[in-house]
Amino acid sequence: MNEPDDMRDADDMRDARDTRDAPVILGNPPGSFAWGVLVRRHPALIEQVRGAFPYAPTQHRRLDALLREITDGVIEPLAPGDDHDRAQWEEWGREYVGRSWFDAPFLWVESYFYRRLLSAVGYFGPGPWQGIDPFGPFKRAELHGDAVAEELAALDDLGRLTSEEQATALLRGSLWGNRADLGFRMDTDPGTGPGDAVSRLVSDDSALLWSLLPMGSDSVHLIADNAGRELIPDLVLIDHLLTTGRAARAVLYVKPHPYYVSDATTADLVDCVRRLGEASGSAGETGGRLREAMGSGQLAVRTHEFFCAPFPYSAMPDGLRGELACATLTLVKGDLNYRRLVGDRRWPGTTPFAELTSYFPGPVAALRTLKCDVVAGLDPDVLANLEGGGQEWRTSGTHALIQVKP
Repeated sequence: MNEPDDMRDADDMRDARDTRDAPVILGNPPGSFAWGVLVRRHPALIEQVRGAFPYAPTQHRRLDALLREITDGVIEPLAPGDDHDRAQWEEWGREYVGRSWFDAPFLWVESYFYRRLLSAVGYFGPGPWQGIDPFGPFKRAELHGDAVAEELAALDDLGRLTSEEQATALLRGSLWGNRADLGFRMDTDPGTGPGDAVSRLVSDDSALLWSLLPMGSDSVHLIADNAGRELIPDLVLIDHLLTTGRAARAVLYVKPHPYYVSDATTADLVDCVRRLGEASGSAGETGGRLREAMGSGQLAVRTHEFFCAPFPYSAMPDGLRGELACATLTLVKGDLNYRRLVGDRRWPGTTPFAELTSYFPGPVAALRTLKCDVVAGLDPDVLANLEGGGQEWRTSGTHALIQVKP
């Protein structure tokens, strides 16, 4: 596990942000996706967390205060005594404290909301609630639900497929697993399946992705997004890459502590590996191999404080940059990671993905189900058809993309 000793200070991070002309996304346009998250999703999440635990009066008062602040107040600093990273957030937020939550960059505001929520419930302590994941009950319920059981059983059918078909199926499983994002499901029902997965891929660089992972490749790094129903297909994909020889080693990055409602931590990873290992058939065999791979070092688990920072990946510190530079290919999962990868801005949809990710220290592939406004790298005709189709294709979770920068 990496220590945060190579985190850049706030000025360095600001200097590294993308300063091109595309406007930064804010939450103040009424009716926008970002506005809806601030007005509906965050207050609903506070109430869900409150209802999931028998918190003491102190936690309830703090949650009440946070709810009033995000709906009717201005951004307040972390409270004195909340010393885990208070000085760091004071630097990161010196431009925004005192502003309306709707007038600061959406990426920063979302990150700060989750940091404040952890503070309100006493996650960083000291006290009896220290280290208790406020989203844990939601994650565990999903992990042990019927949908996961059905998906694990379906792994037995992969044996009838060719090696190429298996690779395609597992890559698509990792891609579409992001529809299970618990935060996304608070706003909309993603349904029971992705429908016609091929036609709903708005950009598909999967052939290029596989070309970067010929047999005998050195290492694949995967930056995880959500726990549970998404992390399991990520793990199954990693197992496939290791067992087929497309990667000699793998590195899986998780969050150092709870972040957005579904985000995967080490504890969530352990739960997923255990869930796989307890299953029958192919799923159980996969769980056993993953456990062995972790024990031998073939599958390394790492984290970094930057994964919970409110900045794009262009601002990543040198230590993390050096790690990712060693990968044959880095797979970046999910919607939030995509926003951080290309920058949380209103890019023209045809802006080349490779141009926006040229700073990345090695080949990178984004596997992302679309659940927010940010998108880049689309073919002009594809974009025109999508825009003229009358659907909320950017935010509904019904479309996805696989984009690669070699």
